[in-house]
Amino acid sequence: MSHNPSDIGRVSSGKRRLKELLAINDNRKCADCDAPDPKWASANIGVFICLKCCGVHRSLGTHISKVLSVTLDEWSDSEIDSMIEVGGNASANSIYEAYIPEGVSKPKPDASHEVRSKFIRSKYEFQEFLKPSLRISSNKTLTHTLQSSLSKKIVDTFRSSSSSQKSGGMVEFIGMLKVRVIQGTNLAVRDMISSDPYVVLTLGQQKAQTSVVRSNLNPIWNEELMLSVPENYGSMKLEVYDYDTFSSDDIMGEAEIDIQPIITSATAFGDAGMFGNMQIGKWLRSNDNALINDSSVNIVDGKIKQALLLKLQNVESGEVELELEWIPLDQ
Repeated sequence: MSHNPSDIGRVSSGKRRLKELLAINDNRKCADCDAPDPKWASANIGVFICLKCCGVHRSLGTHISKVLSVTLDEWSDSEIDSMIEVGGNASANSIYEAYIPEGVSKPKPDASHEVRSKFIRSKYEFQEFLKPSLRISSNKTLTHTLQSSLSKKIVDTFRSSSSSQKSGGMVEFIGMLKVRVIQGTNLAVRDMISSDPYVVLTLGQQKAQTSVVRSNLNPIWNEELMLSVPENYGSMKLEVYDYDTFSSDDIMGEAEIDIQPIITSATAFGDAGMFGNMQIGKWLRSNDNALINDSSVNIVDGKIKQALLLKLQNVESGEVELELEWIPLDQ
């Protein structure tokens, strides 16, 4: 069989890059048990592992950990790129082992199969040691699919971090929120007998607002507003104002919206088009937030959406109904 010289050169270059990564000090021991001189790797997680841990990784299935030999197997360019973007064991473990609880310790190189298996499953399959920002509650039937999406998310985390360092302080965005402001109910009176309400949304340094609805305490807007979500996002603020022609607009209530549930759910699941309609997250009502009811995050026809019914704060009355939709940057 003949080979294209450029293909041979590309394969050789890829193997060389992989071996250079393996030569880094932190990668010269197993990511899971610290055994020296690992010769295997989990291509989708981005770690180098020893032969004993390799056996446990294989038992997890390729949807959780795709095990390849550094020297014997053929690697695709994307698999090598993913390994390099993660940076190896130290970088991956900074996330996968970020919060190991008291009483739990990494297995030693001579650990039994049972001890090794329990730790590795907790680390990768059940995600028990992850950073809180990457954790998500899910049904057991979704765990396998979720893990493969989470592996992609962690690679994207390192890619974003690298890009942020290169940008020299520029704001990094992780996606966009499409906010459909549906309607208000029983809003407060700010004129003689009515109000001219409009909604303002604030996220970071960005603001977006609806049109003004004249003389209506139960306005229907049905308007879509777009906001970019920065990497270090906080809550989104909603404010309702009464428009005045000759004086400052009067506040008609406000509410803080926690956008972490929809972002965490969306980034963990990855491509929502791969799933049927289902609930994937929830923001719970409490005395500390403006929710009237619990707000679930759902995949609806391949899109990630969240319906919100908010009781306006610091005002005598008023509710606002919204729908959030998460839009990844690649869309």
